[in-house]
Amino acid sequence: MSLSLNDITLTYPDGDTRLTALDRVSLEVPRGSLTAVVGPSGSGKSSLLAVAATLITPDTGTVTIDGTSTTGLGRGELTELRRGRIGIVFQQPNLLPSLTAAEQLQVMAHIDGRSPAGARGRAMALLDAVGLADQAGRRPHQLSGGQRQRVNIARALMNDPTVLLVDEPTSALDHERGTAVLDLLVRLTHDRDTATVLVTHDRTHLAAADRTAEVRDGRLVPVPRPAK
Repeated sequence: MSLSLNDITLTYPDGDTRLTALDRVSLEVPRGSLTAVVGPSGSGKSSLLAVAATLITPDTGTVTIDGTSTTGLGRGELTELRRGRIGIVFQQPNLLPSLTAAEQLQVMAHIDGRSPAGARGRAMALLDAVGLADQAGRRPHQLSGGQRQRVNIARALMNDPTVLLVDEPTSALDHERGTAVLDLLVRLTHDRDTATVLVTHDRTHLAAADRTAEVRDGRLVPVPRPAK
C-alpha cells in the first residue's frame, strides 16, 4: 500500500461541543490505482483529503504514506514528506499569471531545492504526458479551462509523488472536458504507478475509477463501481 488511513477520527470545535468531520475512517489505496471518493457538500470529503495530505492532524488514527507513518512527525518532517511523496491537485489551478505552462512546473523544482538544470526537461516531459507540449510557452490566460487543469495535474507530478490527491478536478469543466481530465488521471495513475485519491461530487465519472467509496456523515462506505 502506498496510502493507508487507519481508524481516522477528526473533529472541529463547534461552540461548546465538537463537530465530527470523520468518524473512524479507514482507507487503503495501492499504487497504480485510483480510488474515487464521493459525497455531498459538507459530508467530510475535503477533510479526508486534507488528512491524507498531512495538512491536518486527525484526533485519532494513523496515516501512512509509502510505508512512513506520519504519527509523531514534526512540521518540518511533514513538509518534507509532502514535497517528496505527495502531489496535490487543487480544485482551482491557481496558476501564476505571469508564468508560462513550463515555468509553472519549473518553479516547483525551485521550491523543492532541485537543480534547475534538469527542471526544464522534466517539465517538458510532463507537459507532453498531459498533451500540452505544444502549449509550454503559453500563459494561463492563453489556455482553456481544461488545459489549465492539465497544467495543474502536471505540476502536481513534478516531484514524482507516490501519492496523488485530487480535489474536484472537473467542477469548472463541461462534461466532455471533465471526461478528458478523468481519463488523463486514470492513465497517469497507471503509467506512473501512483496511489490516487479523487474527491468528487460528480458520479458520472465513477466508472473510470478502480474503487469507489462514499462519505456519509463522516463515515466512509464502499459502493459498487458502475459498469464501464
